[in-house]
Amino acid sequence: MTSRIRNLTFDCADPARLAAFWRDALGYDDPVEQDDEGAWIEDPSGARPNLLFLIVPEGKTAKNRIHFDLQPDRPKNQEVHRLQRLKTTIADDRRKPDGTGWVVMLDPEGNELCVERSPAEREQTEG
Repeated sequence: MTSRIRNLTFDCADPARLAAFWRDALGYDDPVEQDDEGAWIEDPSGARPNLLFLIVPEGKTAKNRIHFDLQPDRPKNQEVHRLQRLKTTIADDRRKPDGTGWVVMLDPEGNELCVERSPAEREQTEG
């Protein structure tokens, strides 16, 4: 027997706003649901974990102990620009002239995420 991740849970100040950001960033199709405790996004297929956003009174004070590494279906630079339009900011740009590297970004509440190379970009630099 094994376990699977059912929910990835974020502590946050504005659950609906953060849920909407991650819904758009990850392309979840369902609307954001919410109640008095927070908001959530469900993947009806069950292929991806649900995302749960809970209201907490304190703000983020340190680096996340876990974060998402996103592999886009488009070129890395295009994905960085798309995420910036969704209100992320660049925290650390690790892109290299040869196309390798990644970009560390912050979501609207300061949670870290990294944008890696797309599969096509990996094939170009590794193959």
